[in-house]
Amino acid sequence: MFGRRSDGKKIKSLHPIAKIIPHIMSSRHDSQNLFKYEVLCDPIDEFIAEQRENDVSLTYMHVIIAAIIRLFALRPQLNRFVMNGRVYKRNNICVSYVVKKSLRDDVAETTVKLEFTGKENIYEIKEKIDESIIKNSNKKATNNTDKTAKFFTSVPNGLIKFAVGFVKWLDKHSMLPKKIIKVSPFHTSFFITNLKSIKTDYIYHHLYDFGTTGLFVSMGKEALKPVVNKEKQIVPGKVMTLGITTDERFCDGFYYANSLRLLKRIFENLNELTKNLEKIQEDVD
Repeated sequence: MFGRRSDGKKIKSLHPIAKIIPHIMSSRHDSQNLFKYEVLCDPIDEFIAEQRENDVSLTYMHVIIAAIIRLFALRPQLNRFVMNGRVYKRNNICVSYVVKKSLRDDVAETTVKLEFTGKENIYEIKEKIDESIIKNSNKKATNNTDKTAKFFTSVPNGLIKFAVGFVKWLDKHSMLPKKIIKVSPFHTSFFITNLKSIKTDYIYHHLYDFGTTGLFVSMGKEALKPVVNKEKQIVPGKVMTLGITTDERFCDGFYYANSLRLLKRIFENLNELTKNLEKIQEDVD
């Protein structure tokens, strides 16, 4: 029973160093690495404008999420997670994000998690994102995540810590029910927050010790910065900075570096996102 999970498969063919690292760094907050990743906005703006001519309304959020999903499909080690000293490969690609019901301080927010295979094109990804935002933007709307949180907080306050601790224990020993993992936004491939939408700069967001989140992406507002154009000239350009926090226990620095270089190529060739990916790259066992 122990070690077998509904959301992933244990990887057995690990190098001894890779096996011992999760025991040396037993907590996710103890294994965080931070990346400042700058994205040129001109290619994104041009792509969005081209799609608008075809009556497709895309946002930066659509583009960034679609690009990262494509990256995960091509670089499968990014979609691993660590639980109780074991390294797992995830069964699918999940993204979690917060939906604010209204841009007011006194209005609640909710968290959404969506699942993908990695083969989807940007139109299919956009459709699922838009549906989730419309469904959860209503002030009276409640999703399964809200209902689960309400259930655990319905007990007296003194018992909430015990209830959460028990859930963490179940998760650690691979006994957390599949239904809870399915609705938990903390059991996800990556979490993303769009601070650009509220005109705030990027941050380095912590990784949660509860759940399996291995990557947190923060989108900051755009700014004019010196960039090098195709003619090798330094000119002012619009740049959006992503603050990326990673769990280093299931990927080494070389793999992360190559993944970020691939992400750059994806942003430079955004029309590829309009096509379905025929075959995702399989992770090892």
